[in-house]
Amino acid sequence: MEDSTWITIISLACTFLFMMGTPVLLVIFYWVVGCSFVIELTLDNTGGELLNVFKDGFALLAMPLFILTGDLINKSGIAKRLSDFAYSCLGWIRGGLAMAAIGACGLFAAISGSNSATTATIGSMLHPEMVKGGYDERFSAATAAAGGTVGIIIPPSIIFIVYGFLMNLPISDLFIAGIVPGALMVLAMMATCFVVCSINGWGIIIALSFKRVLKTAVGAWLGFFAIGLVLWGIYTGKFSPTEAAGVTVGFGIIVALASYPLNKIMGTTEDTPIEERSITSMFVVEGFTLKDIPSVVVRSAQISGILAPLIAVSVVMQQILSLLGAQEVIGGFVTGMGGYYPVLFTAMAIVFVAGMVLESLPVTIILAPILAPIAASVGVDPIHFSVIFLVGASIGFITPPYGLNLYVASGVTGVPYFRLLRYSTMYLVALISVWFLVALVPDLALFLVPNR
Repeated sequence: MEDSTWITIISLACTFLFMMGTPVLLVIFYWVVGCSFVIELTLDNTGGELLNVFKDGFALLAMPLFILTGDLINKSGIAKRLSDFAYSCLGWIRGGLAMAAIGACGLFAAISGSNSATTATIGSMLHPEMVKGGYDERFSAATAAAGGTVGIIIPPSIIFIVYGFLMNLPISDLFIAGIVPGALMVLAMMATCFVVCSINGWGIIIALSFKRVLKTAVGAWLGFFAIGLVLWGIYTGKFSPTEAAGVTVGFGIIVALASYPLNKIMGTTEDTPIEERSITSMFVVEGFTLKDIPSVVVRSAQISGILAPLIAVSVVMQQILSLLGAQEVIGGFVTGMGGYYPVLFTAMAIVFVAGMVLESLPVTIILAPILAPIAASVGVDPIHFSVIFLVGASIGFITPPYGLNLYVASGVTGVPYFRLLRYSTMYLVALISVWFLVALVPDLALFLVPNR
C-alpha cells in the first residue's frame, strides 16, 4: 500500500482510540510511532527529539512550579479567603454568590495558572454554598466550569508558557497581554450571572457590610500579595516567569508553615463565621504542617507528569506533520481566504472547532506553529494573535463534546455532564463576544505590553 493509505489507516485507528477514551498522550504517541515507521523516520530520531524538548527548556520549568503554587494556595486556605472576599463584595447583588464564584476563579487563576485547578477548587468550595443559597445545581456547576476558563488567560498561565516556548516569544509579554482580556472574560461572565439570576430570582441577597468587606480583605491579603508579587516581578523585569514561579512556591510554603501554629494559638478555624473572627485572626490563614507537603507535591507532580510528556510527543508530531506537508495544506487554505480579517477569522474558526474535540495543550502545540506565521504574514501582531488563539482555546473548555471543565465540574459537584450544557451555553455566548472584541481591538491585549 502507498504511504498515504497507511497514514490514513493509522489516523483513523488513533481517532477510534480517542473516541473510546484512550488518553490523548497515548493517542498522539501511537500516531507518531506509526507514522515514523511509514515515512522511515527512525525511532532514534523520535527519542532524540523528545529529549531535546526539555534539554534547554528552562522556560518550561515554570509550568510544574505554577501547578504546585495552585495546590499550595488551595491547601493553605488562601483560596478560601479569596472567595470569601469576593462574596462579601458582591453578595448584595442578585446572583452575587455566583458572581463571587466567577470573581474567585479570576483571583485564583492569577496565582495558579491552571483552568482545571481553578474549576475544581472553586467548584468544590462554592457549589454546595450556591445550592444552599437557592441556585439551580446545574447553573452552579456550569458557573464553576465557565469561571475556570480564565485560568489559562489571566497571568500566570501555564499554556502561555507553552505557547511562548513553542513560538519563541517573551513569556513575560504574553502574561501582560492576557491581563485585560482575562478581566473582560470575568466581567462578561459576571454580567451573564446577573442576567440569568435576575430572570430566575436565584440567590439570597445579603446586606453590604463594609466591616465584612474589610475583614475578608484583610483575610485575603496573602492572596493579593502573591498576585501582586508575580505581576510586579514580571512586569518590571525583576525576575523571569520561571523565577516568579519559584518565588511563589517558596512564598506559599513559608506562609502555610508559619500560619498553622499561629492559627492554632488563636483558636479559630475556617468554619468560624467571619463575623465572629477578630481582625487579628483574619491575618493568618489555615496553613498546614511539614508532613502535608509531600502529598501536595505528589498531586502537582501527577499533573505535571501528564502535561510534560504530552508537550514532548506533540513536538515530534509537529515534525511529522511538517514532513507530510500538513502545514502547507492548512496554510494554503487559510492564506487563500484573502486579507487580514478573513485570515484572522478563519484561524479563529479552526481553533474553535479544534477546541471542541481536543484540550488546549494539543490544540496549541499542533495549530499554533501553523497558524501564527500565517497570521503574522497578513499583519497580525504575534503577541495579539497569541491572546486571540488562547482565548479561543480557553473557550473550548466549556464547548461540547470535549469541554474539559465541564467534566471537571461534573466530577467535583456530582451534576451529570449533559445537565450542565444548558447553562454553560449562556456563558459560551458571553465568552465568544469577548473573543471577537479582543480580536477586533488589538489594544485590549497590547496597550500594557512594553514597546508595543
